[in-house]
Amino acid sequence: MMMKTEIGGYLELEEMTGQEYYPDLYKVNLGRTALMWLIESRKCDKIYLPYFLCDSVISACEKTGVQTEFYYLNENLEPMLDIDSPLTDGSWLYLVNYYGQLTDTLIESYRESYGQIIVDHTHSFFQRPVKGVDTLYSCRKFFGLSDGAYLYTEAKLTKNKPLDRSNERMTHILGRYEVDAGTFYKKMLDNASTYHDMEIRKMSRLTENLLRGIDYDRARDRRNNNYLLLRKLLPSDNPFTRIIPDAPFAYPFYCENGPQLRKELAAKKIFVPTNWSNVISSMDADTLEYQWASNILPLPIDQRYGKEEMIYMADILKELLMNI
Repeated sequence: MMMKTEIGGYLELEEMTGQEYYPDLYKVNLGRTALMWLIESRKCDKIYLPYFLCDSVISACEKTGVQTEFYYLNENLEPMLDIDSPLTDGSWLYLVNYYGQLTDTLIESYRESYGQIIVDHTHSFFQRPVKGVDTLYSCRKFFGLSDGAYLYTEAKLTKNKPLDRSNERMTHILGRYEVDAGTFYKKMLDNASTYHDMEIRKMSRLTENLLRGIDYDRARDRRNNNYLLLRKLLPSDNPFTRIIPDAPFAYPFYCENGPQLRKELAAKKIFVPTNWSNVISSMDADTLEYQWASNILPLPIDQRYGKEEMIYMADILKELLMNI
């Protein structure tokens, strides 16, 4: 621990004595900047990106100047790419682990087929990286944090980056803890709007400290139990539920009336996000990508909730479905 330059006065946040889940990975301020740092370090010239992708990844690639080429997915979430041989030189394939459906076995097979791949584990925080495969994680997608990401790579990263500071981005996190989500919703959006312009920085001391205070075993167990309960109460056969992941991000329930259901659930204070809203605005309505972005409801199953909330949410959703 570094010696304090100030001694005495009022007390600050306590130093957490636990351990991060990924203490040995590179610690970065955001997932998108972790990707930018990786592109910079790997000297990437071209990246193959899926059309089914959030705009933050696309904008991160644009900021680096790397050439991008997009590919579609088939009904099994497999890349539809016309590449005859493994990628070489500065070309890389970007693979997203949608709702935890990309197993380690699949990752190994893609590496064998395409050579140079980058895996996005935004939806699978607890799935450890496959050795030798560049892998990205987002902390704020799984825990009550304003930022934070991990990067696994065997590449030597480029020159040192400055340390981030998170204290001014914690208002909506602390506000929801003591009040409610609605009061601080605009503040959350305001914070999110600044992420697009953020530079590559190391993870802040505040975020790193908070990550040492998380009960990861409890979070994993809660997510697993909640997912299995919703799977029983709300069966949904779709490409995102075929594999039961460990400590899932959400329960991806498919419904043809996704946009309408989101509004009706929100009216009952059940907030279900539209992941990849940019896909809805940019893709044709008859594409798989559009249908997935529009009609997959990522129902919350995280560690804040238990059996009672899952049953309540399932009952509400069943009632709404009967009236559509």
